[in-house]
Amino acid sequence: MIPSEEPLPEDAAQAGDAASAEDADLAGHPDAPVPSRDELESAMEWAFEGQEITPELRSAYAAHAHFVLQKNREINLTAITDAREVAAKHYLDSWRATRFLSLIGKRVLDLGSGAGYPGIPVALAEPETRFTLLDSTNKRVLVIQEAIELLGLKNAKAVHARGEDHLASTRYDIVMMRAVSSVRENVRTLRRVKHALKDLVMWKGPSWSREVRAGERETERLGFRLDTVFEYKLPGDMGERAILVYRAPGGQGS
Repeated sequence: MIPSEEPLPEDAAQAGDAASAEDADLAGHPDAPVPSRDELESAMEWAFEGQEITPELRSAYAAHAHFVLQKNREINLTAITDAREVAAKHYLDSWRATRFLSLIGKRVLDLGSGAGYPGIPVALAEPETRFTLLDSTNKRVLVIQEAIELLGLKNAKAVHARGEDHLASTRYDIVMMRAVSSVRENVRTLRRVKHALKDLVMWKGPSWSREVRAGERETERLGFRLDTVFEYKLPGDMGERAILVYRAPGGQGS
C-alpha cells in the first residue's frame, strides 16, 4: 500500500488557521440572556398579531426559540436574543414564505440553515412539504437534528454537506437561502447544480433591488430569471423585508 502523502507545513498551517477560525465562529455566548417560555409565547403573540396562525403553531415556535437560545450559549447560532426580535426576525420572517409560496407536496432544501431558519419554522407550518435542512458545519447540523426530534417533526431532516455536493445528486422543487450571501454570490454557488432545482427563494432586506441589479448580469448568464418579489414590513419598526423568487434553469424545461 502506498503511504498517504504528508501535508506540507504551509498546508498544515492553513488547515490549522481554518480550524481556528471555525472554532472562533462557533464559540457560544455563555452570558447571553435566554427569555423564558412565557416571554417567548407572549412575543410570538405580539409578532403574529392579526396573522392567520394557530395557537399550537405559535407555541411550537416559542418552544423552538427557547431551545435555540439555550443552545446559543454553547455554540454560536444567533446574535438576536431579545424575545420580540427573535419572534419577528426569525419566526414571522420565515413564516411569511408560507403566505406567498405554494409549498404543499414540494421538496424543499434550506441551504445554509444555520440554527434552522427558515427551514424549521416553515416545516412546522407546512406538514405536507418535505424539508431538508443543510449546513456545512456539523455542530450546527447536530443542533438542528436535536430540534427536529424535540419538536417531533416528521417532514424534516438535517444533513451535513456542502450545498453543491448535495445538489449534485438530489433534486428539489425549491431551494431556500436566508441570510447566506448576496444574490450574485448565491447564484454563483449554484452554477454547477442549477438544473437540480426549479425555484431559488432568497430573503433580503430593504436594499434588495440594489442586489438584484448588481447580480443581474450573473443571474442572466447562469439562466436564473427573477419571477416574483414579495415585500413586507416587520412589526415594531424592525425593518422592511423582501422574498425574491428566481426561476432556476431546472424549472424552465432546459
